[in-house]
This record gives sequence, C-alpha cells and structure tokens, in this order.
Amino acid sequence: MRRVLPHRVLTLSLTIFWLILQQDVSLGQVLLGAAVGLFAGIATSNLGLERPILRKPWVVVSLVLVVLVDVIRSNVAVAWIVATQGTAPKSAGFLRVPLKLRDQTYLAFLAIILTATPGTVWLEFDEDSGELLLHVLDLVDRESWIDTITNRYERRLLEISQ
Repeated sequence: MRRVLPHRVLTLSLTIFWLILQQDVSLGQVLLGAAVGLFAGIATSNLGLERPILRKPWVVVSLVLVVLVDVIRSNVAVAWIVATQGTAPKSAGFLRVPLKLRDQTYLAFLAIILTATPGTVWLEFDEDSGELLLHVLDLVDRESWIDTITNRYERRLLEISQ
C-alpha cells in the first residue's frame, strides 16, 4: 500500500484542493483530482526526503502563526514598495545568511517559508559553509533580515527537529 500511496495525506489534500479549485464534485473531477494527487505523491517520494518527526508539535503551531503574520506584513510592505518605488526598488539586494540547520527536509521547509514570503527568494544553499543566498526586495538592514531568518524561522525549525 505504501508503494501505491507513498504520501496518503498529500494525495488526499491535493485531491480536495483540486475539487475546491474546480468547484465541481463530479466523478470526472474526483478522478482527475485523485490522479493529480497520486502523481504528486509518487513524485515527491522520489525526492528522497525523509519524513519529518515532529517532537514538539506546539512549536509547529507557533511557526505557522509567525509565518502567517510575516506573510501578511510582507504583502503589505511589497505592495507599498511597488506603489511608491515602482517595479525597480532601490533597496533590493542579495544577502548571505549563515545557518545552523543542515537537515534537508527542514531546509526544504525553510525554503518554502522564505519563498512564500513576498519580497524574498531563496537562491542557493552552500552545504560546505552552511550559507543561504537570498534575494530581498527591501534590503535596508542586513542584520535585521539575518536575525529574522535565524531567530524567527530557523530556531523554531531546529526546535521542531530535535
């Protein structure tokens, strides 16, 4: 059963999400959504990521709330920058962030968090030095960005993983 449905929760979630997007619960849409969910589950199992073990689920809730607040704040900030400075803001730049996190699964979670936050894009992670290269739309204070990433996100991910 694990071979056919390697990620049951992902498959079910994507199927439900598909039906919500289609706003149709016909047999065809259910089968198509299930096919999309099944394909995505099989594709992600081929990535070789280990299943995360959640030792402190309350920290996950804390992280989700922090990310949600930061995404909303970032949306407002990016909208303000675009409205006032146009599409080429003067303060955009690249930032190197030293990370303690080394687990590939939790690095993937950090990449999702940072890329989902408007105004930031994860570019690369150097495994040897442990440095993340990030592009930031509003890079006024480098230390503040490093502090935000390491203390708001990385610290919680490390706590969840230990």
